[in-house]
Amino acid sequence: MIIKEKCKKCRRAGEKLFIKGEKCLSPKCIFEKKPFPPGLPLNARKHRTTLSEYGAQLKEKQKIRITYQLSEKQFANYIKKALAKHSVSPKEQLFEELEMRLDNVVYRLGFVQSRPLARQITSHGHFMVNGRRVDIPSYKVYKGDIITLRDRSKQKVLFADIIKKNQKTSIPTWLRLNSKKLEGTVQGKPTLKDSDMTFNLVAIIEFYSR
Repeated sequence: MIIKEKCKKCRRAGEKLFIKGEKCLSPKCIFEKKPFPPGLPLNARKHRTTLSEYGAQLKEKQKIRITYQLSEKQFANYIKKALAKHSVSPKEQLFEELEMRLDNVVYRLGFVQSRPLARQITSHGHFMVNGRRVDIPSYKVYKGDIITLRDRSKQKVLFADIIKKNQKTSIPTWLRLNSKKLEGTVQGKPTLKDSDMTFNLVAIIEFYSR
């Protein structure tokens, strides 16, 4: 049931948001068979509807919220922070706030293959930041922070073949992973020019600036 709910979110968005990680690449993915919103009538499935500017901005906002697993309140707070900091462009600041969440860093380091799972295992306290156990997915990391998988957690089946999985993971330049120690280091800050970000952050910020 949970898997179907995740697939429905991608179908509503009109594109794969990779909520299930690598599973979304499978030809068995529901989106491959039903690339249209759930509940859409048969006679409307082949026709594209023209979105208004507001509708397009709303759609982008929903896609990024779903991707990073954020509530409306959490995301609105990130927007406020981005608009309040005048030394950096709002879109760069928003991107930094989203990417430097602990759960996202755990995902980016390749400890797990999806953000929902990264959020779950982070909230279960499997990771330490600078030697201290942290169980808050939204915890913000900074340059120089060291993220380590707890010794007790290394025995879990979930992390058994993590080194093998990491070979398939493309780790951002602002992070460094020591596969043998299962330890990640924050080397700098994420920037949009070096990212794979596909969301229209300007449109999203304009949506909240109305």
